[in-house]
Amino acid sequence: MKKLLGLMVFVMLLNGCDDGDLIQEDISFEDVETTQSCSNNNLIYKLKDQEALILDIPATTFTDEDSDVTLTTLAIGSSTNRIVYRFYDGVVSTDNICETIPPASPSVTDQWTATNGTIEITKAAEKIVNETTNSSRISGYNNLIVLKNVTFSKSKGGTQVYDTFNFGTYKTTATALPFLFDETKNLNQCTSSNDLYKFTTAEAMILTIDPALIVNEVTATGAPRTGLIGTTTNKLTYRLFEDLLTSAYFCNATTPTTPTLNQEWLANPGIAKTNGIVEVTTTTSGPNTFKHTIVIKKATMTRGNYNFLLGDTYTYGVLFTTI
Repeated sequence: MKKLLGLMVFVMLLNGCDDGDLIQEDISFEDVETTQSCSNNNLIYKLKDQEALILDIPATTFTDEDSDVTLTTLAIGSSTNRIVYRFYDGVVSTDNICETIPPASPSVTDQWTATNGTIEITKAAEKIVNETTNSSRISGYNNLIVLKNVTFSKSKGGTQVYDTFNFGTYKTTATALPFLFDETKNLNQCTSSNDLYKFTTAEAMILTIDPALIVNEVTATGAPRTGLIGTTTNKLTYRLFEDLLTSAYFCNATTPTTPTLNQEWLANPGIAKTNGIVEVTTTTSGPNTFKHTIVIKKATMTRGNYNFLLGDTYTYGVLFTTI
C-alpha cells in the first residue's frame, strides 16, 4: 500500500513540474486596442501593465501605397521581422520600447522570442465620408497584423505555439488628395483631342468627353444631354503629381514623363440610370456664345483595389464655346 501511495505521489509531482511544454501560458492582449509605433525605429508594439508585445518590421512594409497590394506575407526571422514578448518588473511605457537608451527601471525579467511562422498583413482603406454630398476620401489604411503558425521560444525553456495569433491593427496615413480645383474658373479644352481639363499646381482632372454632349444648342429645362463614363469616351482621370504642374503638360500626343506622377485614379464605367453619369446643360452666354455646365453623378474613382466616391453630384466645370 505504501509503495502504491508513493507511486501516485511521484506521478502527481511529475505532472505538476514545468518541462517547458506541458504548462501552457497565453499571450493575452485582446483588451489592448491601441497598436503603437516608434518614430525613431521600425518597432510596432502593444503594452499592458508589465508586458510588451513587440514587432520589429521594415518601415517600408507600410509606406507603399501601391493599390494592388492588399495582403503582405512575411517570414518571421531572427534579424528581420522579429517578434518578442517581454515581461517587466514594473509598469512598462513607451520609453522602455523606443528610447535608444531605455530607462533603468522597469527591467526585463523574461522574454519569449518568435522563432518561426509567418506575418500576414491585410490592408484596408479607411475613409472619411461627407454625409451631405455622399462623397468620400481615403484618410488612411488599417493594417491587420496576424501571426500564423508561430512558435515562441521561452527564455526559461519550452515553447508556446499558436496556429493563429491576432497581433492587432496598425493604422497608417494616406497621401491626401488635395482637390483644390477652383470651380469658378473655366475648363480648358484641347484643340487636338476631346480632352477637357482643369488643374492646380499639383493635380489634374481630365475628361475625354463625347463630342455629342457639347453642342451649341440650349438644352430644355431639366433635360440635360447625358452620357456614361467609359474607358475611352467620357473617360475621367484624376492625377496627383510630385512636382509643379503647368499647362504645358496637357494636349500632347504623348503623355509627358514630367512632372513625376504620384497617383492616378480612373472613374469606373457608368451604368445607365444608376451611376457614372455625365450630364451637360447648355445655356447662352451673350451673342453667339454658349455655356456648357458639366456635372458628374455618382462616380467612383478607382486605383487598383481601392476607391472613393466623387459624390452624388460633382460639378466638373464650365466650358464656353462660340459660333
